[in-house]
Amino acid sequence: MEIYLIRHTTPKIAQGICYGQSDIELTPHFEQEAQSVHQLIKKPLDYIFSSPLKRCSSLADLFEVTVQTESRLMELNFGDWEMKKWKDLPQTALNEWMENYVNQAPPKGESYEQLKARVVEIFKGIISQNRPSTGIITHAGPIRAILSHILNLSLKDTFTLKIDYGSVTKISLNEGLFSVDYINRK
Repeated sequence: MEIYLIRHTTPKIAQGICYGQSDIELTPHFEQEAQSVHQLIKKPLDYIFSSPLKRCSSLADLFEVTVQTESRLMELNFGDWEMKKWKDLPQTALNEWMENYVNQAPPKGESYEQLKARVVEIFKGIISQNRPSTGIITHAGPIRAILSHILNLSLKDTFTLKIDYGSVTKISLNEGLFSVDYINRK
């Protein structure tokens, strides 16, 4: 069984903006980046699960396979901080969150532990379907949550992993054992 964790292509948003679950547009280079993603996978997929946000669903729609949108694959909910500049957030609250972002949620948002719980739930369901090759088109946070789960890494340690836009992480499951291969488009 192979599962391809696919991060969406580059979003069209200025640097320094907090945009977890905000539904933003893609850059004019979307088509070219999407072709690069297809080339990285090198085989047809049997099924795709996708975050409903257009930066994921637009990519999912370019595959010639059944796509199921799944809200549990959305990025972290930053609550009141969505679409605000990081530098404009209340410094005390931001510092407190950055010291304990795994367990603490932004105001009216969710923590990374909460994100991991919802993502691992859907991931276990995907594995139980036992399809030969499945794509999961999502965001860096959910990809890190899945890798944390299968590699037994703390969420905090997963932030050392580089998850580029348009990258693919291939997970193979053989006889109950996972192996992971990161494929970058650059």
